[in-house]
Amino acid sequence: MTTPPPPPPVDVVLPCLNEAEALPWVLERIPAGWRALVVDNGSTDGSADVARALGATVVHEPRRGFGAACHAGLTAATADVVCFCDCDASLDPSLLVPFVREVRAGETDLVLGRRRPRGRRAWPAHARAGNLALAVLLRRRTGLRLHDLGPLRAARREALLTLELTDRRSGYPLQMVVRAADAGWRVAEHDVPYLPRTGASKVTGTWRGTWQAVRDMRRVLAEPASAREGSHR
Repeated sequence: MTTPPPPPPVDVVLPCLNEAEALPWVLERIPAGWRALVVDNGSTDGSADVARALGATVVHEPRRGFGAACHAGLTAATADVVCFCDCDASLDPSLLVPFVREVRAGETDLVLGRRRPRGRRAWPAHARAGNLALAVLLRRRTGLRLHDLGPLRAARREALLTLELTDRRSGYPLQMVVRAADAGWRVAEHDVPYLPRTGASKVTGTWRGTWQAVRDMRRVLAEPASAREGSHR
């Protein structure tokens, strides 16, 4: 009888929609021994084939939506600690190493990267404005004094699953933070460099995409305090 391999020490969920050009840069920066879970969300540029050829595990999620891709990666993960990172080469996944160390040490339950743009092209003005507005609303809703809702983050897998996240669009990252706050999690934020992305953004590249994301997130902020409050700690 063949013994199944042990789970990886860390799974990195990489939601992917037509990111074939960026994938080599991203995947070569996954820390040694960690597993890259590239969640293909309906790519037409061969992203899944590129990811597979570079050694990543490919998860297919046919339902379109950033949240749908992220959650498919979370449910496919088997590691104790799960990280999330955009797949467009705007964020370096190697920066997750101290995030994971902090979670494992029991110092924090959820660690987020506060994006610090490098260059004018890294973060359009309308996207920054939308992010700032949401950060203010988040403080009012939860008391968390965060500055960003960045996609670079780390937490324990089982704990994330207890949050029962339901948003499958742009509100997923915010819902994770809101429900974590409602459950009494310790949430930390650390500065990370934010680079100009490779290719065109599906959300922040246009005013329409940005404000659609803002609407999704406003809906999340309108949710009542979770019934799971205090269940994690």
